[in-house]
Amino acid sequence: MAVGKYSRVDGKKSSNYCSTVTIVVFVALCLVGVWMLTSSSVVPVQNVDLPSEDNKNEEKQQVAEKDSRQFEDSSGDLPEDAMKGDRDTGDSQDGSNSNIEDNQNLAEKTTENTAEENQEEEKSVEESVNKKTESEEQSKNEPDNDGDGKREDGVSKTEDGDSNSEVGESKNEGGESNASEEPKSEESSGEKKSDSEESEKKSETEESSGETKQDDKVEGQAEQNVEQNQESEQSSAVNKMDEQVKDQVSNEVKDQVSNEVFPAGAQSEILKETTTQNGEWSTQAMESKNEKEAQKSSESKDQNGYSWKLCNVTAGPDYIPCLDNLQAIKKLHSTKHYEHRERHCPEEAPTCLVPLPEGYKQPIEWPTSREKIWYYNVPHTKLAEIKGHQNWVKLTGEYLTFPGGGTQFKHGALHYIDFIQESLPDIAWGRRTRVILDVGCGVASFGGFLFERDVLAMSLAPKDEHEAQVQFALERGIPAISAVMGTKRLPFPGRVFDVVHCARCRVPWHIEGGKLLLELNRMLRPGGYFVWSATPVYQKLPEDVEIWKAMTELMKSMCWELVVIKKDPVNGVGAAIYRKPISNECYEKRPQNEPPLCQESDDPNAAWNVPLQACMHKVPVDALECGSQWPEQWPVRAEKTPYWLQSSQVGVYGKAAPEDFTADYEHWKHVVTKSYVNGMGINWSSVRNVMDMNSVYGGFAAALKDLKVWVMNVVPIDSPDTLPIIYERGLFGIYHDWCESFSTYPRSYDLLHADHLLSKLKNRCKLTAVMAEVDRILRPDGKLIVRDNVETIGELENMARSMQWEVRLTYSKEKEGLLCVQKTIWRPKEVETIMSAIA
Repeated sequence: MAVGKYSRVDGKKSSNYCSTVTIVVFVALCLVGVWMLTSSSVVPVQNVDLPSEDNKNEEKQQVAEKDSRQFEDSSGDLPEDAMKGDRDTGDSQDGSNSNIEDNQNLAEKTTENTAEENQEEEKSVEESVNKKTESEEQSKNEPDNDGDGKREDGVSKTEDGDSNSEVGESKNEGGESNASEEPKSEESSGEKKSDSEESEKKSETEESSGETKQDDKVEGQAEQNVEQNQESEQSSAVNKMDEQVKDQVSNEVKDQVSNEVFPAGAQSEILKETTTQNGEWSTQAMESKNEKEAQKSSESKDQNGYSWKLCNVTAGPDYIPCLDNLQAIKKLHSTKHYEHRERHCPEEAPTCLVPLPEGYKQPIEWPTSREKIWYYNVPHTKLAEIKGHQNWVKLTGEYLTFPGGGTQFKHGALHYIDFIQESLPDIAWGRRTRVILDVGCGVASFGGFLFERDVLAMSLAPKDEHEAQVQFALERGIPAISAVMGTKRLPFPGRVFDVVHCARCRVPWHIEGGKLLLELNRMLRPGGYFVWSATPVYQKLPEDVEIWKAMTELMKSMCWELVVIKKDPVNGVGAAIYRKPISNECYEKRPQNEPPLCQESDDPNAAWNVPLQACMHKVPVDALECGSQWPEQWPVRAEKTPYWLQSSQVGVYGKAAPEDFTADYEHWKHVVTKSYVNGMGINWSSVRNVMDMNSVYGGFAAALKDLKVWVMNVVPIDSPDTLPIIYERGLFGIYHDWCESFSTYPRSYDLLHADHLLSKLKNRCKLTAVMAEVDRILRPDGKLIVRDNVETIGELENMARSMQWEVRLTYSKEKEGLLCVQKTIWRPKEVETIMSAIA
């Protein structure tokens, strides 16, 4: 509050003048007292005691005070004030407390100076004034010193001793603060309020302040000229305090005029309109500001200019841009090789947001989700009608239930898994065999129950007439992607899968020189197994007999050895298990070079939009070449440096490759343990499907291996090809270009992690399109964790806010930033039609 120094009235000293001065001083002191009482009730100088919310879900939790290094990358500490949760009192409020105290002291000193000037005119007045001043100051100081809250070393603490947030400013190099935009009131229960509610609260506060001002006006009529001088100075203070509110994000209180003191933070909210001449009319500035704030919550375009619209497409809530490009599909000359099921991305990535299905609910947590999911989350019944008798999926009330069966294992996947183990003990689920590829997975019950055996299954199936089968799998918490074996290589490296499985997968392996089976040969590890459970294995119908004969010849020419063929008496089905050779000896002894060996220049790891070729890659024989040795058994392989990484090689981060690998793993173990698991307030029991958008060595996923989650590791196509290393560790992943949409259904993942990815993408594609894709993939209430430079972090935070996401944490240090945001159910009202996706 600005306390102006008014000049003395010219003229002779008289008893009338002394009386006037006495009244003015008395009124001024009364105003100061009222102001201090009001400000202390709204913006406490001490801490705010917040109610406990242990019964609320994790997105409303405050992160408890932990080791100061819990968000540390490699060195340096991150302060607790980086946290942004609904239960925090707000960085901006804490940061203004010390400034408020200074302002109060300055206001009191100014009042005392005024009284001293009047001493020369009337000493009796001074004695009376001083006594009253001392009495009031004592009454004000007592609650400050004796309150429950204590301030030690600038830290505001609650009664239980936990530090809520540090007083001060958390700033990046550019001077931008990461504090909350709006200060939270003392009465806040920790729930996030809309902007319109905040506007209504401010209006009520101002009306209450206006009533007090009217009373003060009556008492101040004794000296109209002096009061008007004070009013003009306070009127200018109002304008400057409005500017301070706008700059409150940085928690900085600036001295606008050398002879005036302006309160900062939340206190300035209740000191607006301190003049007494406005009467019952509000100002145009205040009316306009309130209207802007009221409109803010309903607008899809925010102050940074980001405008979001709802996708209008034929696929509706199930829109996959690169698989639903209907215009491109119509132009295909042939669909013989499933070209219409392959990726056809639109020329420009969409920036609209995919709608939610009507009646959408938070997904059921794992492992219950393996048995049942909410029907309205994936409202499709066709598969239940077609495959219900095979125990794929059934509609049961408001749930879709999964008895655990499949076409080849009606009596449950676990029995079928054990049947394979009994048929070939060397397969050793969860020890020798860790990462497998399940082709034509259906609803992925096979992969879902392999978790019981410590096996990761990359399940794939096309987006075809078997409606939403991959979407069912993901909603159940089982890894899966939408893909088809058509004309291009699958987006996986060569020689990485321990086992490839096909249970009635409807893939014509034997046609066109076995081109599709040769693609499996590219991806299968030397010495790995192909488990084929299909009718040609155990039925004698003419068509089955013909396919079996063709497959037998093809397998022999590929040097795949038939290890065992066995029939399951319970399910009434059989399985043939083949083994890929571990040397080139068989290839060299073939009487005919058919299928041919691939050219030496053909890289088996090249898999992004590479056409299929009917050829075989040689088995690596160099002891230091990837694929020449079988990995260590699980879980040892997760931490062991791959044998082909040599000290003479330079790693991704510039160190010798083995040292680089080890340092990366140690780094992510530290970050995951100190920050992600114990420092961010994330309820990991509600997290199941995780994606690392820029995996490098897979250290992030390896650090999470003891949690009940699975991680889809993504290696961007313009990054170093480290995906074979990830598979060597017993993890899995995929190649992808993040300027295009990912081959998954909307609302597939609970948590996305992006480490120094998005700053690179800005050079190739629109960041708004990438963020729209993140929104598409992420479930409501899902989290996005980003580590990047401060400029990119700032852009992403603004985008997240414009999408009505909750900013849970933001921090920056030495030009590096950390951001954690949470998606909400908000969807824009304005619609954008994507013509390429309209039938």
